[in-house]
Amino acid sequence: MKKSMLSTRQSYVVCAIGIIVLFLLVMAVCETGLASIYIKGIMMTACIAVIMTTSLNLTIGVLGQLTLGCCGFEAIGAYTAALVSKLIVAHGIAINNTGRFLIAVIAGGIMACIFGILVGIPALRLHGDYLAIITLGFGEIIRVIIQNLKFAGGAGLSQGQQGQALIGIDRLANLYVVFWIAVITVVFLFMFARSRYGRAVKAIRDDEIAASASGLNVTYLKVLVFAISAFFAGIAGGIFAQYIGSLNPAMAGWLNSINYVIMVVFGGMGSITGSIVSAIGLTILPELLRAFSEYRMLVYSVALILVMIFRPQGIFGSWEFSLPQLVNRIFYGKHADDGLMKPVDSGISARESNPPQEDAR
Repeated sequence: MKKSMLSTRQSYVVCAIGIIVLFLLVMAVCETGLASIYIKGIMMTACIAVIMTTSLNLTIGVLGQLTLGCCGFEAIGAYTAALVSKLIVAHGIAINNTGRFLIAVIAGGIMACIFGILVGIPALRLHGDYLAIITLGFGEIIRVIIQNLKFAGGAGLSQGQQGQALIGIDRLANLYVVFWIAVITVVFLFMFARSRYGRAVKAIRDDEIAASASGLNVTYLKVLVFAISAFFAGIAGGIFAQYIGSLNPAMAGWLNSINYVIMVVFGGMGSITGSIVSAIGLTILPELLRAFSEYRMLVYSVALILVMIFRPQGIFGSWEFSLPQLVNRIFYGKHADDGLMKPVDSGISARESNPPQEDAR
């Protein structure tokens, strides 16, 4: 008698257990002193990179539109979060550090989302290189505007000075809180990509004309994806601001945006797993090569070139890691794959063997 595989509810439980185990592992490394402040900083940076890369993958991989202005949305979220945090302190609002951190981060995400909608409505009428150029210009516009805002420089708010870096931001970012924000981001984007909205967006990516002829609201779905991506980029910016403690308009530069695009392409466009692995790997790699300061960027570049030559679709392509599927294979072996295919095959064969019959008249 064949053993039954995990049900849908059991699969969710397995995923939850896996995330909790990973979190406990991170806690164990941090609380036992195995991770220095330097290592914790790398982990924090990796979490921010995961949020940025997975959100950008929604636009590049799922929607199939190349954008080079993601750091513009990150900068909007970062400055908004920093100023909101300063505003809460200036008005003497009694709230703990975690609450202030979360309010500031969410405010940054919402502001970036609003700008994502405003930019996305006209920009997403374009395709390919034209869209990349207009989003690149958007990032530069954001950088110049921030540089000329008095309240976004110096000490900020009423004491701000135009053309200066924003300083004096309270460093409220906590690694454990940021870890769960990254988990929520990945889970949401993963579920969205597999929802009916995600399938509709993939249809637009494959053939926009056919998708429009099928009745899909192409403009609405494009702007929706752009807004969601901008929201999470703003979230990442809010975390970054309250981790670093100071901001410079140069963070909205196009070179930083290209760095995140490289992470998406390196991991595999359309693969959330690939984006996570590449974000963590390309965050750690420059730090590992820091001892070879003269050659580290050369090694970094060569590694990227080799991957693009021998694996142009990215390391993971469109493949996704599934913990429940791994559990099925370990405990149920070959029957797990048979069980996964049987409902689909049997349904198709049933329809083929019993085609609908016309009414006899």
